[in-house]
Amino acid sequence: MKAFIINKYTKGNLQLADVPDPVAGNNEVLVKVHSAGVNLLDSKIKVGEFKLILPYKLPLILGHDVAGIVTKVGKNVTRFKIGDQVYSRTPDYHIGTFAEYIAINEKDVAYKPKNISMEEAASIPLVALTAWQALVERANLKKGQKVFIQAGSGGVGTIAIQLAKHLGATIATTASVKSFELLKNLGADVLIDYKTQDFESVLKDYDVILNSQDIKTLEKSIKILKAGGKAISISGPPTPVFADETGLPWYLKAILSLLSFSIRSKAKKNQVDYSFLFMRAEGNQLQEITKLIEADVIKPVIDKVFTFEQTNEALEYVESGRAKGKVVIKVN
Repeated sequence: MKAFIINKYTKGNLQLADVPDPVAGNNEVLVKVHSAGVNLLDSKIKVGEFKLILPYKLPLILGHDVAGIVTKVGKNVTRFKIGDQVYSRTPDYHIGTFAEYIAINEKDVAYKPKNISMEEAASIPLVALTAWQALVERANLKKGQKVFIQAGSGGVGTIAIQLAKHLGATIATTASVKSFELLKNLGADVLIDYKTQDFESVLKDYDVILNSQDIKTLEKSIKILKAGGKAISISGPPTPVFADETGLPWYLKAILSLLSFSIRSKAKKNQVDYSFLFMRAEGNQLQEITKLIEADVIKPVIDKVFTFEQTNEALEYVESGRAKGKVVIKVN
């Protein structure tokens, strides 16, 4: 089959290559890839930014999000059958959706929402699971609470705003003025122009922040939380707790302890909880997200769809930071 791979960590382009077709294991389904979502995580893995905490064996097929059709099932598979339309955020160490086929453990797969296209479905898994694990699982966001979701027009932001609105929260977000109408329609209550306004002079006494920016922004965000509030960051720095959760060796735990020491100290001083979230694949949660999509609670937001041959251009567009919502590759 055709796939886009890296042979070494690089800032250059992915290579289009012929690779062996994947074989579905006993607990796996083989999915013919219709569409694949593109994420900044793909770019970060490509350049080696995560090689300490995600030591992949090269060559590697990139791509974490997929929507497609089941073409084969392993002998132990009970939830899916040939012909089912499915989607998934493939698990770490088993990625590879920038390809014509992929084998995925059935526990990481969910039925595609019936009311959206394959392209729209491929845009959902990673960002929606990130939003779910941050706001539902970790923050336990409740009706009447206030949440600050940074970079509202990005992939995670557009979904997190809709989920937070469904949970009954008041939502503040940062964006450029040209995105304000989109974000208001998604459910944002307080819109801050990051080019002309400082959010820390506008916001105070928030319950939760979802940080996707740099450490400087994270440090400012902590100051707008009330005592007992939660700062959840998807952009780092990782913590020793994360090292324990993912089974990293002691020396990496020591490195992460040093990297996150300053922000953990500032959080403690401000009486708030800081945690780093590296989202995980989770088919059951994705099935809950399917229900919300089919109930029109969450709607996909897609900026551009590229052809399979344009995979490198799609990745470059995501890296540019200009995308409003998600970027998708149409494979088959």
